[in-house]
Amino acid sequence: MKIRAAVAVTAIIASCAGFTSALAQTGESPLRIEITEGVIEPVPIATARFVADSEAAAPFAEEITSIIVDDLVGSGLFRNIPEQAHIAKITNFDSPVQYSDWKAINAEALITGSVEVLPPETISVKFRLFDVFLEVPVGDGIKFTGSKSNLRRLAHKVSDVVYSRMLGEKGYFDSRVAFVSESGPKGSRVKRLAIMDYDGANVRYLSDGRSIVLAPRFSPDGSRIIYTSYESGVPRVYIMDLNTLQSRELVESVEMSFAPRFSPDGRKAIFSLNKGSNTDIFEIDVATGNFRQVTFGNSIETAPSYSPDGQSIVFESDRSGSQQLYVQPINGRAKRISFGDGRYGTPVWSPRGDYIAFTKQAGNRFHIGVMRTDGSEERLLSESFLDEGPTWSPNGRVLMFFRESRGEFGAPFLISVDVTGRNLKKVPTPEFASDPAWSPLLR
Repeated sequence: MKIRAAVAVTAIIASCAGFTSALAQTGESPLRIEITEGVIEPVPIATARFVADSEAAAPFAEEITSIIVDDLVGSGLFRNIPEQAHIAKITNFDSPVQYSDWKAINAEALITGSVEVLPPETISVKFRLFDVFLEVPVGDGIKFTGSKSNLRRLAHKVSDVVYSRMLGEKGYFDSRVAFVSESGPKGSRVKRLAIMDYDGANVRYLSDGRSIVLAPRFSPDGSRIIYTSYESGVPRVYIMDLNTLQSRELVESVEMSFAPRFSPDGRKAIFSLNKGSNTDIFEIDVATGNFRQVTFGNSIETAPSYSPDGQSIVFESDRSGSQQLYVQPINGRAKRISFGDGRYGTPVWSPRGDYIAFTKQAGNRFHIGVMRTDGSEERLLSESFLDEGPTWSPNGRVLMFFRESRGEFGAPFLISVDVTGRNLKKVPTPEFASDPAWSPLLR
């Protein structure tokens, strides 16, 4: 697979020997494209319209093909060769691939597939990926089966496998984003918890807007969210089951609690607790409600985030006189890691463990940035009137955050950007949106 610009490539070719289950694909990476830095020229890829086994399957085949194209092109790493440019037309999924037809239009990879409708409300999707230049299939064919209501998930799963086989790392398309949906005039906005697919589809509201809600965060298994609510009149930490939408106050205390986040194993959570003029970080056992203090001092410590192994945290503190970032073993001493000009906040550890994302205010401009966990290699990815609240995709490749426009009618909306700073784009939502939180890959 030929990739241009600052990209290292290792190609490992596997033969196609029938269809394997989705679970069998874990860890498979016949093609590896390591993206390091610089401007990447997207890989030209052809996605043949999936073959429908019946007239009833035709609209599903068309929609699935379209979603896969949108996923891959939306990543910024692939360029779709439009269907009207295709010389070959795939009308039978089992027919041999005529590689010369795809080379003629400069496709470097080809996706083919078929869709079958099964009674009563089930869809079966089969697909294959081919390396056009080497004229070989990449890995085995795969079949996914699910309900019609989960059509988008089936397409996202296909996209994740293609992404994984070509880049050698997990995809992020079959995931969700929790966020705060905002409506109404500035200064009196109604804020509701909401959840959607990673690309803005299938928005579902989780709360009714009667109380201000902030900063929803997913549990590691994606079944719960933890968030801050003003239901009692002051900020308190709550936890919600996403299947039942039942919520309960997690931190029973007379003080204000806020900025919660689950531990990597989901058994604990970390949050800030305000006592008078002082705010410290505490850790709570989600099952028992017992909590203990983690940071100590007369400063304000907040916005904690665990490392992927759960052994350390990163947080913001004004203990040095200005708002900066600190890393601390969960039972150890804190070390400052931010030293650039400006104020740093809302840090979040990458799921890969290699970077920490943050918000930076320098003068009258806000930025989303990343740095190594020791504070080195700081790199700013965005700049605007107000950018805030980064969250990582499940594979640590993409960040999402919210940007607020200036002025009397200014409002927040969601933005995503590649960790290299490329492919910055708006994420569609039906209303204003803030405080995004990316889920793990769905199961």
